[in-house]
Amino acid sequence: MNSYVFPSVVDSHNEELKNVAPNLLNGMKIYEGGSGYLVGNLAFSEGLSPHKIINGSPTDLGYRLLVKAGLLLAAREPKGALTVTMGLPFSTYQLYRKEAVEVATGEHEIEYETSSFGGEGKARVRVIVKNTEVIPEIIGCVIGERHGEHLRGGNFFIASLGYGTFEAILSTDGGIIQRSAVSTPGLRYANTLLMNELTKNHYLGLRSEHQIDIAIKEGFLVTNRKKVDIREMHKSALRNYYNQVIHPELRNAWTDVDFAKTSTLVLTGGGALYSELLDCFKNEFEGILSIVVSPNPLTLASTGYYLHSLSLTNGNHAASLGLDVGNSLTAVTVM
Repeated sequence: MNSYVFPSVVDSHNEELKNVAPNLLNGMKIYEGGSGYLVGNLAFSEGLSPHKIINGSPTDLGYRLLVKAGLLLAAREPKGALTVTMGLPFSTYQLYRKEAVEVATGEHEIEYETSSFGGEGKARVRVIVKNTEVIPEIIGCVIGERHGEHLRGGNFFIASLGYGTFEAILSTDGGIIQRSAVSTPGLRYANTLLMNELTKNHYLGLRSEHQIDIAIKEGFLVTNRKKVDIREMHKSALRNYYNQVIHPELRNAWTDVDFAKTSTLVLTGGGALYSELLDCFKNEFEGILSIVVSPNPLTLASTGYYLHSLSLTNGNHAASLGLDVGNSLTAVTVM
């Protein structure tokens, strides 16, 4: 399996770009309705205000562009009709499931720019999606953990620390325990705490929250031509997020009966890469749960989606696609 990951951001752009990226993944410019849009890394490097609506409807322009970008990456080599599996948080699953299926399914004529990564101009690719299934995001993580590279057996809690939502559930050999499911605000909550603190002493201008997210990953912010170290502030925001959001939700959802069934908690998603959050989980569950970080936390969900598609196509790797349109990153998994 191969996974491609890019930021879930778009920005309108109608000027020609030449040789500004090394490849398609970093140089995606897609046309929709006659207008050009930078997607992913190119939106950060060449865009003025890269953005995405958080937990928005699949019919939103930004979501549709990210789906097309994922299909474009999957279709670089000729394939037949695809079966695509995508995911949604428990909190929006019932609301947006039908819309997500409608957006992805059907024939897509994708027009994109090639000059941004060394080509001669515009190109088109035709992608046919025969079947689309939408499953809860955390179920994709469970499938990826149980049937992916790790092949984890037995019972375990699993928690996905995403940007838009925090999702968690107890998975057993016999299936999930739906009563234990948690779906609550994600890392965006911590970023908002940080931004509120920063604005007390610094002018942030018209930066989008995704630009702030990039600054957090880099550990500093440049404002008024001065570099501001935000690492300690971010660590504090993460700890407050855990105490204010994650801790009370898990305490209400997970019972002693659940803890008697397993001694393992698997962490995945972008938040699993922050040691501060990892320490919070270890401190809370010391002596009762062993905390394990997924080896591929950014692509575990898309891997699970791919494996789900593979089961629907009776093992046809070329026709199977996993597409994780996240609020921070979009991941595409193919064979």
